[in-house]
Amino acid sequence: MIEELEKMIEESNNIVVFTGAGISTDSGLKDFRSKNGLYQEKNIYPAEYLLSSTCFYNQPNVFYDYYKANFNCLKYEPNITHKLLKRLEDMGKLKCVITQNIDGLHTKAGSKTVYEVHGTVYENYCLKCGKKYGPEYIFKSNDIPTCICGSIIKPKVVLYEEALPEYEMDESVKAVSNADMLMVLGSSLTVYPAAGFVNYFRGKYLVIINNDITPYDSKANLVIHDNLAKIARQIMTYLDSKDNVK
Repeated sequence: MIEELEKMIEESNNIVVFTGAGISTDSGLKDFRSKNGLYQEKNIYPAEYLLSSTCFYNQPNVFYDYYKANFNCLKYEPNITHKLLKRLEDMGKLKCVITQNIDGLHTKAGSKTVYEVHGTVYENYCLKCGKKYGPEYIFKSNDIPTCICGSIIKPKVVLYEEALPEYEMDESVKAVSNADMLMVLGSSLTVYPAAGFVNYFRGKYLVIINNDITPYDSKANLVIHDNLAKIARQIMTYLDSKDNVK
């Protein structure tokens, strides 16, 4: 399977990668739907409610208690899979990363073209005056983070019941539509509308690498159910060997 993936990468020059929470678990972050994911944990409220617009506006203290406890990504670093995508971009093969993740690890790894369709913890703004705040201000606050004007601050992340950002969605659809290879990494492909990007792909190779099965496995040219870091390490070794030959 690795040899087949290496051949596909070799033949492709317009690769688009779509990533989910599974790409960041090797950095130490939890995913959502696996057996050890956030959605399996017992809370007073369901995780979907705790991450909803309703919770944010009606019970901001409850929202922020959960958000600050589970989404402080600042101490985490990109892993080898993030670094592989940066390398493929530097080679001119990878054109963009589309991610459901809000952890900012693709940008931290140096990837230049990243569409964060669910937003990012790194951007926060006052609901009243629009003043912007960094993530440190949010995660170090003792209570509900408030602006100097006195109003509540909201993370620029897409909560349940909110629409996905129009620009990022449009650019993502364009990128997938023009790609000759689409790699889905660490996504269950069950969260819509983002998971629907696969339906816009008309290229040669659809590759899905995820620990668990996805609804799109039957449509893929190559499916690998394995640890992403393990696969990324093998691809890195392959790229190193090619560089050494040169």
